[in-house]
Amino acid sequence: MKVKAFLARKNIEISVRRYLVDALGAMAQGLFCSLLIGTILNTLGQQLHIGFLTATVANINGADYTVGGLASAMVGPAMAVAIGYALQAPPLVLFSLIPVGIATNAIGGAGGPLAVLVVAIIAAELGKAVSKETKVDILVTPLVTILSGLGVAWLIAAPIGRAASWCGKLIMLATELQPFWMGVVVSVTVGVLLTLPVSSAAICAALSLTGLAGGAAVAGCCANMVGFAVMSFRENRWGGLVSQGLGTSMLQMGNIVKNPRIWLPAIATSAITGPVATCVFKMEMNGAAVNAGMGTCGLCGPIGVWTGWLTPSEAALANGAAAIVPGAMDWLGLALVCFVLPGLICWALGQLCRRIGWIKDGDLTLD
Repeated sequence: MKVKAFLARKNIEISVRRYLVDALGAMAQGLFCSLLIGTILNTLGQQLHIGFLTATVANINGADYTVGGLASAMVGPAMAVAIGYALQAPPLVLFSLIPVGIATNAIGGAGGPLAVLVVAIIAAELGKAVSKETKVDILVTPLVTILSGLGVAWLIAAPIGRAASWCGKLIMLATELQPFWMGVVVSVTVGVLLTLPVSSAAICAALSLTGLAGGAAVAGCCANMVGFAVMSFRENRWGGLVSQGLGTSMLQMGNIVKNPRIWLPAIATSAITGPVATCVFKMEMNGAAVNAGMGTCGLCGPIGVWTGWLTPSEAALANGAAAIVPGAMDWLGLALVCFVLPGLICWALGQLCRRIGWIKDGDLTLD
């Protein structure tokens, strides 16, 4: 009982929701505000010849950085601080996670995001445990947070990184060998994760999911977001179209709990558009891996495909990707997979479900 009371007093909640919903979702926001934004800024600067975005703004240890480069370089600290924020860490713990994040991401390599998730959670909770327990809190809390974080990172970050990278490469290899069936599996799985209250973006980033598998993931996410947006237009009109199509299909989770069958059209759509992406258009997502799990949220999925054509990410380059000049089929595939097919197919399947009584008026209404 004493331990339980201590954990409650320290706001340490050991639960799936706290660690795999709150922390994972926050980590995706950290990724978005650093690596993803940095990638977009670099691509815009290079393709639109914007001097401010292509100029070197800092030189660190002999390496030149643009504005976007600096943003991308801060991905480790951004993820760690975001995770600490989700765990409601006090200020001294939160700020101490900065060095923990940068070190863990570096040690974790291609699987750095997953390593940061695990290590930042441990360091944050240990920091919270000692926070304000001594008269020299200004020293004790940062020391415990940083030393515990770096110690854990030294022990487990590299193995976690290798495991995540191996899993990601296995998924990508399987998709290349079996583009139809793996296109279905990856598209449906990532699309479902996008709508569930977990972060598909963080999972794709943790696995460094690029290439055909990344393209299938984009297809699945777009099928859910655009699909729900169009299918529920009768109930939610233009506000719902924008909030789901450019925001998140997670808004429908409350309705899905009430009537799970409303999810079937979007899931079936992802099962169709996934292999269309991998087999027909061979659409690859070689931008920042986090884009693979974003769908049409802020148009990040399509932007990731575009940036991958022009300037593949380091993870994609390591997996054999190369820059290309997109042709008409590439643009057609992007438009069909991300926007046109999800809207048409999900709408048609939704109409069928309405006719047979599986979906009734009001089932898709957003509060």
